[in-house]
Amino acid sequence: MSDSKPPVVCVGEAAIELTRAADGRFATGCGGDAFNTAIYLARAGLPVSFATALGDDPYSDGIVAMAAAENVATDLVLRVPGRLPGLHLIDPGADAGRRLLRWDAGAPAGELFETEHWDRVAAGLLTARLVYFSGITLSLFSNVGIGRFLAVLEVARKAGSVIAFDCNFRPHGWKGDLGRARTVFIETLKRVDIALPAFDDEAVLWGDPSPETTVERMQAFGITEVAVKNGPASALVAASGERLHVPVPEAIEPTDMLAAGDAFNAGYLAARLQGEKPPEAALAAHRLAGEVIRHKGSILPRAGGAIH
Repeated sequence: MSDSKPPVVCVGEAAIELTRAADGRFATGCGGDAFNTAIYLARAGLPVSFATALGDDPYSDGIVAMAAAENVATDLVLRVPGRLPGLHLIDPGADAGRRLLRWDAGAPAGELFETEHWDRVAAGLLTARLVYFSGITLSLFSNVGIGRFLAVLEVARKAGSVIAFDCNFRPHGWKGDLGRARTVFIETLKRVDIALPAFDDEAVLWGDPSPETTVERMQAFGITEVAVKNGPASALVAASGERLHVPVPEAIEPTDMLAAGDAFNAGYLAARLQGEKPPEAALAAHRLAGEVIRHKGSILPRAGGAIH
C-alpha cells in the first residue's frame, strides 16, 4: 500500500461498558468495535485517529483519556455539550460467550455527520491513508448521516485513500429492518477496497451458503481484496486473482470471544499497511485474535497487546 497518506482513521462509537462479574458486581470500562480496532492498530505502531462524537461529561473525558493513553489521536472526536455516550452491558455466558445489551439511542456518535463541525471529521477522512469502519458504525447513523459519510468516502477514495469495511451485521442495530440494512450495505460496498466480513454475519443477512459465496458477492462490487473470517477454523482470503484458506495456526480454548473479530481486523490491516501480503496478513490476524480470546474483555493488558 502507498505511504503517501500516513494516518489511519477508524470511524465508530466508543461507549461506556458495564461488565457483570459472576458475583453480580459490575466493572466499568469503555469499548466499541471500531474503537477496539483503533487501539490494536495503534499498538502495532501505526498512526491512528478515532472519529466519533462524545458528550462533555466525565465518562466521555475518560474515553478520550483512554484513547490518548493508547496513542490513538482524538483530533477527530467531536464533543457535544449536554450529551452522554452510549452504554453497553456485557453479561457473561457459557462457553466464553457473552450477551451484549446496548443503549445507544440519543448517544452523539449517531449524529457524527450531522452535528456541528462534522466537516472537520470529513476533512480528516480526506487525508487518511486508510479509513476503517463497520456495519455497526453504519447502524448508528440516520439516512442523512449515512449519505454524507458515503459521499465523503467516495471523495477520499478518489483522492487515494483505501477504504476498509467489516460488515459486522447485528440485527438489533437495524431494529430488525433487513431491507434497510441490505440497501445501506449495497451502497457501502460500492466504495470499499478491503472487505473483512465474518461468514456467520453474511449468512444471516444474505443467506450465503459458504465463504466462497461471500467472496463472489463482494467481488461483484469490484472489491479487490476480501478476507472472510470463518470462526475458529480459518479465513478465506481472496486477492490478486487468487483464493487461499488460511487456517488458524493454533487451536485455542477461548476465555472470552469478545472483540475477536475486531482484533483480527486490526492484525490484518496492520500487516497489510506494513507491507505483508494478504495470506501473511491473515496469519498475523489469527495470531492477534488468538491472543485476545485468551483473556477477558476487549482489550489485552498492555504487556500483551502488541502485534508481532
